[in-house]
Amino acid sequence: MFQYFPGNYVWNLSVNLAMEMGARIGEVDAICRPLLEAATRGEDAGTEDLMAAWERQGDTLVELAAEDEAAGRLLSAGEKLGRAATYFLTGERMQAAGHAPRVALYAKFRRTFDRGVELAGENAERVEIPYEGTVLTGILTKAPGDGPKPLLVEVNGLDSTKEMLHRTGPGAKLAARGVSSLCLDQPGTGEALRLQDLHATPESERWATPVYEFLAAREDVDADRIGLLGVSLGGYYAPRAVAFEPRFALGVAWGANHDWRAVQKARRDREGERPVPHYWDHVQWVFGTKDLDDFFEVAERMHLDGVVEKIQVPFLVTHGEHDRQIPLQYAHRTFEQLVNSPDRELVVFTDRTGGTAHSSVDNGSVATDLIADWVAERLGGTTR
Repeated sequence: MFQYFPGNYVWNLSVNLAMEMGARIGEVDAICRPLLEAATRGEDAGTEDLMAAWERQGDTLVELAAEDEAAGRLLSAGEKLGRAATYFLTGERMQAAGHAPRVALYAKFRRTFDRGVELAGENAERVEIPYEGTVLTGILTKAPGDGPKPLLVEVNGLDSTKEMLHRTGPGAKLAARGVSSLCLDQPGTGEALRLQDLHATPESERWATPVYEFLAAREDVDADRIGLLGVSLGGYYAPRAVAFEPRFALGVAWGANHDWRAVQKARRDREGERPVPHYWDHVQWVFGTKDLDDFFEVAERMHLDGVVEKIQVPFLVTHGEHDRQIPLQYAHRTFEQLVNSPDRELVVFTDRTGGTAHSSVDNGSVATDLIADWVAERLGGTTR
């Protein structure tokens, strides 16, 4: 994994994610070089400086995009706004849950992302799915051609958003292979958490079933060919949902989060890496718990033992051999327990292939190529 900040895994993870979303190395250097000293103070300290640095570069790109737009260069403006949105989100998602300025920055990010998509003419349609008196939002990328298409739903991990999935995930690659995709802000992530106060639940079928039914009712989606992918903590959510919502045609764990309860206990004991600063405050925000004891009661339900055995559709498990957040052993455990899947596969990314870090954040293309091919082969797409 690219390590701009020596010894600061969490900050380096954010840099790698930004680059996977399209950040340019020169701009990353301009953002991060002034932060080198702050990074030595630890993962939680200095995060406000981090936000300010990413926001400044985003603001510069917004100004440059306005100049392009005034000159009628809309595609160039859209590309710059896309990068600006990435920089705003990178700064926002690293902040403590109660850090008030993140609210305004998230709103700026949403406006910038949407305008960038519009000007660039991206294949990215906003979708709102009715859910428990409100809506879940997603980004739909359509496969070309008329008629109902197969579709892969992509869901977040602990701290990602649908826009991150859209930028880093296999959506465009799937579309080229004849498969549509929907990047979703499920409860506990993105808009669902920040704007609607919808907290995560261990029982992911609670939201996955209405998402499936909404998509199955669309004329441009083939109800018999809808799959579900989860990245990072989504490597728990997706297998759970596919196990209890058998109408999904297949599943993918992009990072095998088989026993998240054990991972949390290890982190409490100061073992293993964390994905974000202010970690314990963050997870309590995501799950809507009143204190850490309450959170651990929820986390106790988050494992896949006795769950993946229920899966009776094709299932792909991928994992990086150097994942510092989720031990590789959990990928093997998920695969071994997929005893009723008619078509199960485990792929471990190695030094030879790349993509060895957590959810392949060091080289996402390795994983997205594989996932797009595997899904297309099973949902009736093409790999040629």
